[in-house]
Amino acid sequence: MGLYTVRPLPMCKMRHQTRREQATQLCRPHKSGNKPSLRVLTNHPTAKHMGKFKNYTYFAVAALLSIAGNAKASDTMENPDSAQDVTVSNVRIERSESFLNCNFTINFADKNLGSNRELRLNPVIIGNNGTETALPALIVAGRVRYIQARRHEKLSDSLRLIRFEKGMTLPYAASLPYEDWMETARIELRSKLTGCCKETKNEYAMTVDSLDFSPLIFHPVAEYIVPQAEAVKTRELRGRAFIDFPVNRTEIRPDYRNNTVELGKIRASIDSVRNDSDITITALSIKGFASPEGPWNNNVRLAKGRTEALKTYVENLYRFEPGFITTSYEPEDWEGLRNFVETSGLKNREAIMQIIDGPLAPDARDARIRSAYPEQYAFLLAEVYPALRHSDYKIDYTIRSYSDPKEIIEIMYTKPQNLSLEEFFTAARTLDPGSQTYNDLFETAVRMYPNSEAANLNAAASAITRGDYASAQRYLEKAGNSPQAIYTRGNLKASQGDFETALQHFQRAAKLKVASAPDAIAQTRKLVERRQRQGRHTAGKQQ
Repeated sequence: MGLYTVRPLPMCKMRHQTRREQATQLCRPHKSGNKPSLRVLTNHPTAKHMGKFKNYTYFAVAALLSIAGNAKASDTMENPDSAQDVTVSNVRIERSESFLNCNFTINFADKNLGSNRELRLNPVIIGNNGTETALPALIVAGRVRYIQARRHEKLSDSLRLIRFEKGMTLPYAASLPYEDWMETARIELRSKLTGCCKETKNEYAMTVDSLDFSPLIFHPVAEYIVPQAEAVKTRELRGRAFIDFPVNRTEIRPDYRNNTVELGKIRASIDSVRNDSDITITALSIKGFASPEGPWNNNVRLAKGRTEALKTYVENLYRFEPGFITTSYEPEDWEGLRNFVETSGLKNREAIMQIIDGPLAPDARDARIRSAYPEQYAFLLAEVYPALRHSDYKIDYTIRSYSDPKEIIEIMYTKPQNLSLEEFFTAARTLDPGSQTYNDLFETAVRMYPNSEAANLNAAASAITRGDYASAQRYLEKAGNSPQAIYTRGNLKASQGDFETALQHFQRAAKLKVASAPDAIAQTRKLVERRQRQGRHTAGKQQ
């Protein structure tokens, strides 16, 4: 209780006190400090009277000390109040476009608060970077402390004074402008219990809620297919040349009509592989075609003779060994005619196709079209039949293997057609995923091997890591249904935010023993939980 003083109080003083002052406690704070005083009533403050009451004074002080001590002990045992006895419920923290709205209920169900005590409750937002912002505070006071504060203290507008009642609940609501640092933060309720003389009894802090408005980003781990190595890299190069011949003639005239260009195409194709020191030409074949008009036997002669003429022309240019170039011929290119008619808007198209597919001999077939549909036949003879006189050629060759990643990368930028899928992958695995060269390798590989499931899968995995989801989707359509393809479809869905569908793919991949699938499942489930929390935190909109 501290030191006590005795201050005689004349009756005249008491006679002029107001009714409110008469109700003041026996022990009250002195102006000079929190030192309780004992009031001794006298008519005249003389030495005589003081002596007379001397013994009474000592007795009264001793009694007062005893009463105060018992009161203090009783207050401690009957009101074991603590800043820790408060709980929070109905938490709803919502983010709108510009504000953070905080709502929760403070519960005092198990709380005792002494009459002379107060509990200051201060909600605070704390960012991961240490930034703090205090929300409006509450003061819950016991009966006497509440009355004293209302009468003698001026509280700031941000403070809310509430008189304590056992079992009470307090709804709390506050809004403040949202700032970037609040993206990952927590809301803490700090409690401070003080006694009648403002001394701190204890303090406590509890977390009301944790905030996480950071983007839901999935971090994919790529699963690639290692392509099979080729024992011998065998390739072929195909082309078609439209060489013009005078009517019913079979000799080649290089300067006739457009022959310079068409013969140049054949030479360019042969040179593209023949001049590459990494390539060995193993075979060259030519097949000649004639158009369907005219007698069949004459067309046989023309197709065969013109093909042999082209063979001789090529042999004279390159000095290939005898027998290196092989030839064949098709007297009338009815397949080429049918393909054109089928895809055209030609009148009577279906009827003409029935004649082409029918049992008639070639000469009778041509005559039937000419007689039944003269207008359409005239168009075909002038516009389509010339293109049916062509020479198709095929160059077979082998390419040496490459094992040095640096050489492979150089070849990739200059002669990508020389590389196998396995060689593309060999170079890629030496690079950092996501680097420009790394991406170029997979993009070039799928361009060189557009129908390969492995090439499409690996290109899709690479596209996902760089955020090119449109390309990844396109590649996955041709990637097949291997375990890696199923897993990669999960990576794409998760990266696009479709976590539920992604989980289905990952779970299938896990059953198929894809190594990265379990970690992908765990990561996706965490993102689902975060999305649910964010949904709770972003439900409100500031009007």
